[in-house]
Amino acid sequence: MDKINGLTFKQMLRSASNNLNNEKARVDALNVFPVPDGDTGTNMSMTFTNGVNEALNNGSENLSVVCKSLSRGLLMGARGNSGVILSQIFRGFYQYVDTKEEIDVKDLSLAMYNGSKVAYKAVMRPVEGTILTVVREASEYAKIHVENNPECTIKEYLDVLVKEAKISLDHTPELLPVLKEVGVVDSGGTGLLCVLEGFKAFVDGNPIEANEIAQNVDATNQMEMENEGFGYCTEFIVRLDENSIKVFNEDKLRTKLAKLGESIVVVQDEDIVKVHVHTLTPGDALNLAQRYGEFVKIKIENMQEQHNNLTSGAKDPSSVNSILNTTVNTEKKDYAIIAVCAGEGLKKLFNECRADYIISGGQTMNPSCEDFVETIKKINAKHIFILPNNSNIIMAAKQAAQVMDDLDIHVFDTKSIPQGISACIMFNPECDKDTNISEMNAAIAHVRSGQVTYAIKDTTYEGLEIKANDFMGIMEKDIVVTAKDKVQATCDLLEKMIDEDSEIVTLIQGEDATDEEIAKINEYIEENFNVEVDNQVGNQPVYSFIIGVE
Repeated sequence: MDKINGLTFKQMLRSASNNLNNEKARVDALNVFPVPDGDTGTNMSMTFTNGVNEALNNGSENLSVVCKSLSRGLLMGARGNSGVILSQIFRGFYQYVDTKEEIDVKDLSLAMYNGSKVAYKAVMRPVEGTILTVVREASEYAKIHVENNPECTIKEYLDVLVKEAKISLDHTPELLPVLKEVGVVDSGGTGLLCVLEGFKAFVDGNPIEANEIAQNVDATNQMEMENEGFGYCTEFIVRLDENSIKVFNEDKLRTKLAKLGESIVVVQDEDIVKVHVHTLTPGDALNLAQRYGEFVKIKIENMQEQHNNLTSGAKDPSSVNSILNTTVNTEKKDYAIIAVCAGEGLKKLFNECRADYIISGGQTMNPSCEDFVETIKKINAKHIFILPNNSNIIMAAKQAAQVMDDLDIHVFDTKSIPQGISACIMFNPECDKDTNISEMNAAIAHVRSGQVTYAIKDTTYEGLEIKANDFMGIMEKDIVVTAKDKVQATCDLLEKMIDEDSEIVTLIQGEDATDEEIAKINEYIEENFNVEVDNQVGNQPVYSFIIGVE
């Protein structure tokens, strides 16, 4: 192969998309923290699928047109930091091939190299040991190889590109100590390698096909993969019967569930088994689990429906899932606030704190750039404030603001729910924009954030031994405590978060936390600290408790 035209590139994209989609669960599992929210692979797969679908469906065989559609689709579908960076890599790729109907090996090497440069520019503080390092080192070395070998073919270039990406990926633990301690390579870099390997596989004559699970998503059209990753979020708790307690094996159940879906979590605590799975056939998952005992709790949510209604302008706190207030108001208001959160209680709380629009999302389901754009289009305000409330959502929100550059949009760097709530509380509709931004940023900086969740695997984090099923206390970005008991982990975390200057503790109850546990924690705070406690019911998934200390 001497040249790549639009049709060939489409076939390369299909192979790459299939490979990333097939491997996304493995990429998810590379999460550094042992918490049930690893979503890098899912974010990258959904991002890339969105872009590839745009490229495949545009009807053109012109390479420039195909790459433009890919870049636009990636931009709008970008989820999470890894997804945004992936979109920027191929934005740079498109910038180089723009106006070209086909490219040779030298063009291909320069396009990938330009993608690396554009991706670095998109990140305010690039961190080495991540996807950025992998794309930079791989594209640089492969470009040099082409320059030094005039007879180099496209196949040879891709061989070198994949080889250098693997070498760079294997080196990421040496650049990021946390990766080395946990014993994994960078997840974003792994996702990129899947894409490059998909390109190489097609050129080698062995294009990657979607695996059986991916094919089941849409049997009529293999490349219509937008719904992969949706289906039904199925969660349940089973109490094992007397016979099952003796023979139950978590790994065997995970293996069986893997044939039905993805994002699988199975946690056993004596006779209780908690299960989480994303599947298109929730009934099959329930039938499988019912063999072991009786259900204590079942929750099934249609994630496609959630995605379709992802942007909800819940003006009425009593109906946070309503779409948009249908009252037509042509007068432009001064401000509108968009907040991202998951859990009915948190949605209601943000509405009460003057958030006008809620985008459902957070851990495990990062909203895309397009989700923000679609919400922004429905807003009639002079100034729009966005509170992402998660460090992995900020880049997508800022990318949306760039897309809607004709509007006055400010994205706050809120990395947690407590920061977002404090910013909302500090907002004053009577003040000018600059004053509000200053006061809200000051409120964000004044909050310490904590979370309590359970570990999904054994690991060591900064010297702290963590066992699967233990509860962990996370302060800002670090795991600081671990305990067998949920309440004990929360109390230990509070001990580290509260100091002599602390005045208010906000305790947000997750969907798995009980009123009895809340009472015990409040009693502990009252006995040990001189602070006010604001108890809120958030109903958030993943995290039993979210804590804000001011």
